[in-house]
Formats: sequence, C-alpha cells, structure tokens
Amino acid sequence: MHVAEPSAALVLGANGGVGTALVRRLAREGWRVAVAGRDATRATALATEVDGIPVVVDARDMEAVETAGAAAVSAFGRLDAVANCVGSLLLKPAHATSAEEWDRVVATNLTSAFAAVRAGARHIGPDGGSVVLVSSAAARYGMQNHDAIAAAKAGVAGLTVAAAASYASRGIRVNAVAPGLVETPMTERLRSGEASRAASLAMHALGRFGTPDDIAAAMAFLAGAESGWTTGQVLGVDGGLSSVRPRPGSARVTARPAAG
Repeated sequence: MHVAEPSAALVLGANGGVGTALVRRLAREGWRVAVAGRDATRATALATEVDGIPVVVDARDMEAVETAGAAAVSAFGRLDAVANCVGSLLLKPAHATSAEEWDRVVATNLTSAFAAVRAGARHIGPDGGSVVLVSSAAARYGMQNHDAIAAAKAGVAGLTVAAAASYASRGIRVNAVAPGLVETPMTERLRSGEASRAASLAMHALGRFGTPDDIAAAMAFLAGAESGWTTGQVLGVDGGLSSVRPRPGSARVTARPAAG
C-alpha cells in the first residue's frame, strides 16, 4: 500500500512568537518544517525540537527566500506550503515617520510577503499547495498612529487576492490572516501601561488579546488540505476588533486560553 509522504512547509519568521507557535503546531500535525529566521542559534534549536531543518534567512531579501525554498525542497523532496510570519510594528503618524522607517516597515512587512509568494510559486510542486501571509486588523480599521504599518499590511491584503488569482490555475492557494493585538514581545509597549492596556482590551469584543496559538491555528488551517477550497481570503483573527463594536464597558473579559 502506498503511504503518502508528509507535507512540507517553509515558515519564515519562525523565531518570532507567532512563527514559533506555527512551527510547533505544524510539526504536531505531521508536517516537516523548514524553520527560517535570521537568528541561526534560535532557528537551529527550534528545528531540532521539531525534527525539521534550520534555514538562516533575511526574509526581506527575495533571492535569499527563494534559496530557502530550494533548501526545503532539497531536504524534504517537496514543498507544500510557505508561511510568512515576519513583521514589525511602528506606532507613529505619517509626519513623524522618517523615510528610513517607512522603507524598513515596507521591507519587513510587504517585501517579505511578496518574497514568500514568489518562492512558493517557484518551488511548490505540480500538485499545488498554499501560501499564507499575515496582514493586520489595522489595514481594515482606522487606528491612530498606525499609518505606515497599516499601509504595508493593506498591501499584503492586496497581494493576497492578486496572487490568488495569478496562481489558482496551478492549484496554489494564497490566503492571509489579519490579527488584532496579539501577546508577543513586539506588542509589549501597547499592553504594558494600565490605561493603554484597558483601552486596547475594550476594542476587542471578546475581551482578551490574542495569543500566538490563536494565529498559528488559523494559519495552519489555511496551509493544510482542510481549507482546500479557500483562496484569496483575508481572515480576521482579531477578537472582533475589525468588525464588532461592543457597547462601551460591555466587552466580555475572558481568561487567556490554554496553548494548544
């Protein structure tokens, strides 16, 4: 009896909070994973943990990302999914944002997403597969001082639908998640002050911030066969931030769920 080979994924930004959660979730689900990040020590440690391979790469470098895709194919004999978890957060209005800061935000958030699509299109096999990107609730819902990051993440949303059209005939699905505020080191500033924490919580109808596992669960679903008839979608995983307006003081306060 023929036994199907496990699926293989390349996860960019695997050293971050969401990226690490996604690598671990995919590994639990039986995927082989190329763990890609700029920090060789951390990438190697995580790859060892999940029996994957480490790939040192700056996801803002398109040629380097393509090489990472080739490394995954060389190691696993196939590539079924590329997920880009690379991101940054700049909280400034446009007039206070330098040209260098703008370039960095665009490169980190949009160029890396384009590089992921490009690598996926070049290395995912003839049976098709999936590319999963990360946009943001800030691209849908006007939030003060998110000018640069909202612009870049809106670009990710546009890239998602365009690439989904470009590669549908090859069976390559392209989707994105659009998180709200997630509990990672990158968002610590927004959650550290009592007033800012309370204000941010009040914007999320479900009454809590997201966890890396919340986002990883959605990304793993979009990467896998269970979402095989889903493409060109930007899935809000944001506690209601972008679409639900709770009555002041009525947002439900819930405990943080267990990791899973």
